[in-house]
Amino acid sequence: MKETPLYNNHVELGGKIVDFGGWALPIQYSSIKEEHFAVRERLGIFDVSHMGEVLIEGNQAEEAVQYLVTNDVKALKDNQIHYTMMCYVDGGIVDDLLVYKYNANKYFLVINASNIEKDYAHMLEVLSKFEVTITNISDDCAQIAVQGPLAQQALQKAVDVDLDDIKFFYFNDQVTIEGANCIVSRTGYTGEDGFEIYLNKNDASKVYNKVLEVAIEDGITPCGLGARDTLRFEACLPLYGHELSKDINPIEASLKFFTKLDNDDFVGKQAIVDYLEDGVTRRIVGLEMIDKGIPRAEYEVFSGDEKIGFVTTGSNSPTLKKNIALALLNKDFTKIGTEVDIQVRKKRLKAVVVKKPFYKKQYNK
Repeated sequence: MKETPLYNNHVELGGKIVDFGGWALPIQYSSIKEEHFAVRERLGIFDVSHMGEVLIEGNQAEEAVQYLVTNDVKALKDNQIHYTMMCYVDGGIVDDLLVYKYNANKYFLVINASNIEKDYAHMLEVLSKFEVTITNISDDCAQIAVQGPLAQQALQKAVDVDLDDIKFFYFNDQVTIEGANCIVSRTGYTGEDGFEIYLNKNDASKVYNKVLEVAIEDGITPCGLGARDTLRFEACLPLYGHELSKDINPIEASLKFFTKLDNDDFVGKQAIVDYLEDGVTRRIVGLEMIDKGIPRAEYEVFSGDEKIGFVTTGSNSPTLKKNIALALLNKDFTKIGTEVDIQVRKKRLKAVVVKKPFYKKQYNK
């Protein structure tokens, strides 16, 4: 397994290390539930250094990134970020990502760990006609996430800038923490206010320890990937390989808002337009269990004897104390209040379509 720059920190803190897509990462320290509530109520810190980072630079950088992704890059201001997707020509999703705009000639893209090589190859291929330099800097970067209602109060004690000046989905690339140069953005994957810190891998350990040190009085808790998944799931933030894949397009993933079909051309745009004109056939919905049982990813969903879809993510919600799921269902069964059956091992258990998100996001906008 590959180790992040913070591997030794996790071992020293007692993290339970597991194989996460080839990376040795902590699934938990104390318990997933304790870490989940630490983020919802106070503050948690995560190692997400396995994520990928790519720089796109040059005189045609803006045009190139606009063609690469589904969202409208030209609408971004300098130092602003947005969520978007890359698609194949057939409309299937290559990956979802964050685009950080330094200026019209420089963009910083954050991609999923399991997709780094695939994404980078896709970028090189589809952007070959643009005069840009595309650099995969993933191996040199570390990423630390500080998430929760006390995130700003705690992190402020470690940085040399006023965090009030970093608005939601903006970043400052001139932040110093413990002598290290950092990018700090007001972003995250938990549904809570928080920040993500990008820095050179050689500085990761001392910065991680510094944040733990200054935030100890705020009740900071080291968190593993188990809590990260339950937190993002409650807020209905999609996960590649579950709600997103090469076989699911942005409309089916209920991400039309991030797919700007009235603007410039992008890879996959025509296929998505054609799909909408032909009529949407399925989409991601929220489900809440009526019967007792926990739905899991890939469990089949039925209406009577008809298979109508499958669960993409399912779990018990620590916050709501309910068993819930996201599922990709045939359009005719996506209306709120519709009852369906989920095949849970040898039994079919009743569930009902409910409004998303399950948990209202607590971002500081």
